[in-house]
Amino acid sequence: QVQLVESGGGSVQAGGSLRLSCSFSGRTFSNYAMGWFRQAPGKEREFVAGISRFGGGTYYADSVKGRFTISRDNAKNTVHLQMNSLKPDDTAVYYCAAEFLGTGSYVRDTYDHWGQGAQVTVSS
Repeated sequence: QVQLVESGGGSVQAGGSLRLSCSFSGRTFSNYAMGWFRQAPGKEREFVAGISRFGGGTYYADSVKGRFTISRDNAKNTVHLQMNSLKPDDTAVYYCAAEFLGTGSYVRDTYDHWGQGAQVTVSS
C-alpha cells in the first residue's frame, strides 16, 4: 500500500523560501508520476506542480511558474518542491500525490494516493 509523508512546511515571511519533501513507500516509486497540490481555507484543492515518472517532464501552475521547482530522486523515493519568492497567497496546506503510470497531470482526480498535507504560512 502506498504511503506518502510530507515534511518541510512552516511559516516564512513574504519573499522567503521553503522546501517541501514527500517520502514515498509501499510500491515501486518509478511507476508513479508525482504532483503537489494545495488547498487554502475556503478554496478548492488546486494543482501546483507535477513531475513525470523519471523526471523528464515537469509542469507548473501559472501562479507558481518561475518561483517553484519540483524535483524527484528515484533512488531515495522522494519528491521535493522548492518554493522561492513566497507570497501570502501561497499560504495553504500542501499535499503530495502519486499518479500510477501517469504523467504528472494537473487533474486532481487522476491521482491515486495522497499524503496528509503540510501547512505553509507566508506572512506579509
